[in-house]
Amino acid sequence: MRGSRSKDTRPEIAVRRALRAMGVGYRLHRRDLPGKPDIAVIGRRKAIFVHGCFWHQHGDPDCNIVRRPSSNTPFWNDKFSRNVERDRQHVADLVAAGWKVLTIWECEIASGELIAKLRRFIDEI
Repeated sequence: MRGSRSKDTRPEIAVRRALRAMGVGYRLHRRDLPGKPDIAVIGRRKAIFVHGCFWHQHGDPDCNIVRRPSSNTPFWNDKFSRNVERDRQHVADLVAAGWKVLTIWECEIASGELIAKLRRFIDEI
């Protein structure tokens, strides 16, 4: 767990590069917003979370990254369920504050749809 980063991960950097290529300005890890979104487009009130599939337990059955450790299962089950619930609460708090929220999963970065997904999210009203 010590080697797992919370900021500047490869998937997060890939999303930031895509946004820069689109000409979108953003702020990183805004402490004044619920959940400190990885990326916040302040003027458009849009927040982007870039989640690792393992730590945030991606619910897609096609995701090959999600797995649960076979040892110390009560600890891991509790940890993962707290992470998922905390993520839900952060999204709900942001939406209640008038923000639109997008969650990008680690496994989606490799697919060719990242730029299209970001463009749809940024351009929607």
